[in-house]
Amino acid sequence: MSEPEGRASRAEQREPEGRASRTEVEREGPPPDLRSRLALALDVDDLVAALRLGRELKPWFGVAKVGLELFTASGPDSVGALADLGYEVFLDLKLHDIPTTVHKSAAVVGAYGVKYLTIHAMGGSAMLKAGVDGLQEGASRAGLDPPTALAVTVLTSDDSAPPHILPTRVRMALETHCGGIVCAAPDIGQVRQIAPRLTVVVPGTRLPGSETHDQARVDTPAAALDAGADVLVIGRAVTAATDRPAAAEALIASLTEAS
Repeated sequence: MSEPEGRASRAEQREPEGRASRTEVEREGPPPDLRSRLALALDVDDLVAALRLGRELKPWFGVAKVGLELFTASGPDSVGALADLGYEVFLDLKLHDIPTTVHKSAAVVGAYGVKYLTIHAMGGSAMLKAGVDGLQEGASRAGLDPPTALAVTVLTSDDSAPPHILPTRVRMALETHCGGIVCAAPDIGQVRQIAPRLTVVVPGTRLPGSETHDQARVDTPAAALDAGADVLVIGRAVTAATDRPAAAEALIASLTEAS
């Protein structure tokens, strides 16, 4: 039966004036300083699906990560659409090519208005420097602040890299003026010893007891933050959950309880 015209609904009647509903309280999310350190990995091949996830999980995440899958499907439109939702955008392309190509590609990205761009340190110092310079040039031409260039060190799925690789690539990031690095959670301590001021971005964390999928070197989100991570990239642990808001709430609870 419909409510009589001019009369508040039963749900509206139950909420005192000026008081948020239980759902609104639950979805306020973490404090802004924590939310800005959480990047939602939108690893899907459809922009509509990505935006659906982005809207649903916006209360808990301040950064949206666009990887190869989504960027290949939707291109720069994905960046603009997520920025319109209020996210800072992390473009995870892991650029790896000859220096000239990386320079030109990074210059294009510099005009997108993204917050972060990944460049794979496997490509060497000349390539990293070309990417950093390209980002700055592209952003300058567009009248924007340059994105932070993140040097990818060793993939979280790689458990066979020789021990000298990580420190070599971190030093390379420093020498080429990258603003940060991407590393696995177990590597944070070593990274911080070499480069205490670089932004450290950590993917592949998992809550205790959750599926690790194809990640070989993981830790919990709380342990990664405690070790010195600046930004956590969270994907399937939340996006593949049956109840995604509940999984996001569990993530935040694990971080706030540990702090």
